[in-house]
Amino acid sequence: MTSIKLSLGPIMCDLRGLQLEADEREMLLHPHVGGVILFTRNFESPEQVTALCRTIHELRQPHLLIAVDHEGGRVQRFREGFTRLPACALIGECQVTKEAESLAQQAGWLMAAELLAVGVDLSFAPVLDVGGKISEVIGDRAFHVNPEQVAQLARAYMRGMKEAGMAAVGKHFPGHGSVPEDSHIAIPYDKRRFEDIKMKDLIPFERMIRAGLPGLMPAHVIYPAVDEHPAGFSPIWLKQILRKQLEFQGTIFSDDLSMKGAEMMGTYPERAEAALLAGCDMVLACNNQEGAIAILDEAKIPNSVELQSRLIRMHGHFDNTLAELKQTPLWQERSATVLQLEKEPELDLGDDAFN
Repeated sequence: MTSIKLSLGPIMCDLRGLQLEADEREMLLHPHVGGVILFTRNFESPEQVTALCRTIHELRQPHLLIAVDHEGGRVQRFREGFTRLPACALIGECQVTKEAESLAQQAGWLMAAELLAVGVDLSFAPVLDVGGKISEVIGDRAFHVNPEQVAQLARAYMRGMKEAGMAAVGKHFPGHGSVPEDSHIAIPYDKRRFEDIKMKDLIPFERMIRAGLPGLMPAHVIYPAVDEHPAGFSPIWLKQILRKQLEFQGTIFSDDLSMKGAEMMGTYPERAEAALLAGCDMVLACNNQEGAIAILDEAKIPNSVELQSRLIRMHGHFDNTLAELKQTPLWQERSATVLQLEKEPELDLGDDAFN
């Protein structure tokens, strides 16, 4: 099969099932498409998802980005044949800082290495939100309740991902952990002053940006003291605060445009236009293929000279198949260590920290 030479566009869409259908192949050849996000419905086995990723990558040159949400704990799209990854809060519960950092780095490497081995370019991880009992949707997905500890463990996790050959994408800027509402099903409002957000939730993002964070995803949360629009649709948050004040140079991915927290921005084409104009490099149109097609057909997509270089830097580095990876002493050692973390009773956070 001969790949078509086509620049990467700013739209990331999804697929219906386990293989690429004819109409979806046509969709992925649209010049505005730049990536595909996979879900549990797209996974049956490591062999099947490897074949699917290969088919997607062979369509175009440079190849489309393939992404997945694969954090561990509650959020792990691929399970059979993959190491069961712990929720990040379990890592943060380790009392010895160096041990926690080592576990975070090994978990980041293991997650990234296994995904790369089946052809996935990137996982939207790590979560940089500050933990606690306020937000159930974040909950044990966060490393810690202390923002400095979140930053420290996330840096180690990012080092592990980089060692494996994957770029990290931190989320959900500037912090989703201080609102009780779930932006999948509601429009959350965080009414704190900017100064209060800066002194808590922004700390992990600032530290990670200084450490070279390659990618970032903003939250569908409204911070009315700063802007009336959700952060992912706000030029104030993305252009003024993130790009200028924090000097972030990486790739900005929107959160899913089908979420309740995005509905206030209008139709799917209007949501995509608003996110791109606000400063997102790539927008995710998931779980509504009609909406994704409407974006491709109707949205006014701005030209960006920086888009190609930013997206190309998010490509993964593929060295081993999953079977080959599992034969390496490094995988065997780190898989055993991370699996043991799930079994340690003293690391149990209790019912209050979990959904």
